[in-house]
Amino acid sequence: MSAHLQHLYEFGPYRLDTAERLLLRDGEPVPLTPKAFETLVALVQRSGHLVEKDELMRVVWSDAFVEESNLTNNVYALRKMLGQAENGQSYIETVPKRGYRFIGRVKELPVEDLVVEKRTITRVVTEETLADSSENDLPPAYVIDGGSALAIERGPVHFDQRTLWRWLLIALLSLSLVIVVIVIYRSFIASPALTSAPRPQIESIAVLPFKNESGNPDVEYLSDGVTESLINSLSQLSQLKVIARNSSFQYKGKDVNPQDVSRALSVHAIVLGHVIQRDGNLVVSVELIDARDKTQVWGERYTRRATDVQAMQEDIARMISEKLRVKLTGAQEQRITKRATENPQAYELYLTGLFYYRKPGIEGIRKSLDYFNRAVSLDPKFALAWVEVSRVNRFLAGSSLLDPKEAMPRAKAAVQKALESDETFAEAHVELAATKRDEWDWVGAEREFKRALELNPNLAEAHNRYSLYLSIMERHAEALAENKRAQELDPLLLGLRANEAAALSLARRYDEAIEKIKQYIELNPGHGVPHLMLGFMFDGKGMYEQAISEFQKAMSINGETTSGQIYLGYALAMSGKKKQASALFEKLKKTREYVSPSELAYLDIALGDNEGAMIRLEKAYAAREPHLQNLKVDPHFDILRSDPRFQDLMRRVGL
Repeated sequence: MSAHLQHLYEFGPYRLDTAERLLLRDGEPVPLTPKAFETLVALVQRSGHLVEKDELMRVVWSDAFVEESNLTNNVYALRKMLGQAENGQSYIETVPKRGYRFIGRVKELPVEDLVVEKRTITRVVTEETLADSSENDLPPAYVIDGGSALAIERGPVHFDQRTLWRWLLIALLSLSLVIVVIVIYRSFIASPALTSAPRPQIESIAVLPFKNESGNPDVEYLSDGVTESLINSLSQLSQLKVIARNSSFQYKGKDVNPQDVSRALSVHAIVLGHVIQRDGNLVVSVELIDARDKTQVWGERYTRRATDVQAMQEDIARMISEKLRVKLTGAQEQRITKRATENPQAYELYLTGLFYYRKPGIEGIRKSLDYFNRAVSLDPKFALAWVEVSRVNRFLAGSSLLDPKEAMPRAKAAVQKALESDETFAEAHVELAATKRDEWDWVGAEREFKRALELNPNLAEAHNRYSLYLSIMERHAEALAENKRAQELDPLLLGLRANEAAALSLARRYDEAIEKIKQYIELNPGHGVPHLMLGFMFDGKGMYEQAISEFQKAMSINGETTSGQIYLGYALAMSGKKKQASALFEKLKKTREYVSPSELAYLDIALGDNEGAMIRLEKAYAAREPHLQNLKVDPHFDILRSDPRFQDLMRRVGL
């Protein structure tokens, strides 16, 4: 790019001189690489107008072919150096998929207005030069002082003979030193064997929660939503290990050291971000850090209207995949750039629903359902929102907070609508698999799990649920392998460790299961269910006294639930304390609370009434109790397995 014609431009505290290739801030020179300077000139000269990427690259790199990333790096360096304009926005705006626009207020000045701070710089001039040139013939010169261009003040220079020889000697010594440095560089540093190796391939990444720096907690749903959407987009790249949301969000609100996070999550790279909402605009700063050496691989600042958040998410996902040198297939390119909905209001409702769904407590979950329903009413083809409608209905029904007869059909209808809108949406296939499992359609459930993992191998939830399915199918080695993969993708989600213990227990590997669940209890104390699980494991080993102790601990935490009393009664009866067990049995018969027939069959078996156990299991079948899914692997029913009626029951359940 030629900048020999002198033009002076002023914007904010900056002045730009194109002929002298000089940028000043409040009169002080600002260091810029040649290509960054030319990029700035090209943008300033067309301030307020879009400059296409191709045009910028032709102007700045007219004599070479370079990758687009060179331009991106130049723009990032300029943004970092220039800082923010008076309105708080970056001087350079990114126009998605097209180019850049300089949005600072630019004023072109007369050439004589350029003022450069004068500094005293020693200049070496030979006697011959002084003899041939008058003082007024000497041109203004510039030297580099710490990377900055400085004007050298003109003035008469006088040397005596001794001073002249002293400076000539210094010049000769300096020239000798330069020659030595060049020789060393060519011999060693520039040697192909010693040039720095390219950056090792980044194969794993964690996107940490973007910080909401708006000063307004009501905007938290946006920063969380941008983070979660970026995780979902990147997780669809099978070439890359992407840490799941549950583990990434353990770092929400914390100041982190990238290398510490890298070690904890076993990843190579970390994505950090900041979100500011100002006057209807969303300003998002993103950086990709290679945690192995703490270097920044890429960074960018985006300023968009809040309604354009999806377009910004697409750009960020695409740029990260490019910087990671991930070669995308056509299908992957389409998936990571596909918009969830074309309705900005529906997307905002969806993000708000996610925010409430993640909050602790039932009220947040109830509130989320309202937002998800409103989102799909605005866009009936909004697959992400339909999946959440299904998920919340199933959860509330399973928690006895909605009537299952109404909620479960709504859940199934919602997931079917999601798949009608987008068959490639992996989360929808996971939800459909769970629905088919509840319907005892085992073949259909496995088909959906496999389809989900085919579409998104990084989906930890799919690996986890598939692991549970494989356990009840008595495919224990496969179940443990899927659980291991889920833990690799979501290493800080402790529930996956409890599920590993359950899988080991169903495989009758009780010692390993007991060790795992004890580790879980130590890390996550104060919950009753892990103690129930430990009690089951002790039952399996015939250690009934220890089982009794664990069931009692569970009830001290959760209260005297009907399930807890049944499990305690079983252990009491098996330990020989049948009188106490019978007393619990009678108490359970009189309660007005719901008592699971399949669980009450445990007590029948422990008290020696196998006939009564079969009667209760038939009642459970009529009610399609979820607990019957475990018939094939539940050790409590081992004594009934030779009974033809039990075998017929398993056949009808599909096991």
